Amino acid sequence: MVARSVIAGVGGYLPKRIVGNDELSRTIDTTDAWIQERTGIKQRHIAGPTETCAFMGARAAAAALANAGCGTEDVDAVILATATPDQAFPASALRVQAELGITRGFGFDVSAACSGFIYALAIADSMVRCGQATGVLVIGSEVYSRIMNWADRGTCVLFGDGAGAVFVRPGTDRDGGRGILSTHLHAQGALGDLLYVDGAVGRPERSGHLVMNGREVFRHAVAKLAAVVDEALAANRLGHADIDWLVPHQANRRIIDAMGRKLDLPSEQVVVTVDRHANTSAASVPLALAEACGDGRIKRGNLVVMEALGGGMTWGSALVRF
Repeated sequence: MVARSVIAGVGGYLPKRIVGNDELSRTIDTTDAWIQERTGIKQRHIAGPTETCAFMGARAAAAALANAGCGTEDVDAVILATATPDQAFPASALRVQAELGITRGFGFDVSAACSGFIYALAIADSMVRCGQATGVLVIGSEVYSRIMNWADRGTCVLFGDGAGAVFVRPGTDRDGGRGILSTHLHAQGALGDLLYVDGAVGRPERSGHLVMNGREVFRHAVAKLAAVVDEALAANRLGHADIDWLVPHQANRRIIDAMGRKLDLPSEQVVVTVDRHANTSAASVPLALAEACGDGRIKRGNLVVMEALGGGMTWGSALVRF
């Protein structure tokens, strides 16, 4: 039994095409000022024809392995969180496995909307701790541009595409206190109609577009996210003052700012990418994490809390010592 699992490497991938607010304003009734005032978003990345869920996930995963100083031979599990898989089956995780040339172990997708990466990280942590896996790629990869109703200014301006990944391995004596301290997951199916996609492979009569009650999602978000972060801190006998970095789900700048205030954190300790990435759903937390680790903000020994809330309704947190 492993005492703790460690995030050994991080990586991300963003599509080449960048779409600013002004470009959107040429096709829908909106303005750059309207979008920024309500969301904090200035631009988003939109996937091209070849930039699929698996394509982006594989590139983020390869970057995470390189960052960890590991190779594909060190991987025995691939867990990919997505609401926009390339196919109903096989799982996009297995397409990533094939793309990277991984020849052993197993893989599967996790569907928990914007909370998907936190859910997938919790599964990986449990598998490593119990010895079922020794090297897990945990990926969030989303192509929300393909489920947007581009005539609905209330939703289409909010989302973007991208992928982020981490490589999780067993901790060793040399890691000291590093590792995933705990993860905390929640869901409330009765709130499923607040944020959903109106269709699926099994429902051909539906549009397949994202539908959201933004006001109600916002109302639930801050309270539930604050509670699940406090749950993680209490489980480890820590307080707000112990947090070095908050890496939140990048849904809306107002929600992010409210979370920072709830945790008594100055803005300098909150990682924000929503202005440039928009909401990339399950990819948003690992993309933000990869950026903050890559530019040196998150350092070894830092205590990082990650949180997300998404359709389902699902929400969760992870407390990690880097």
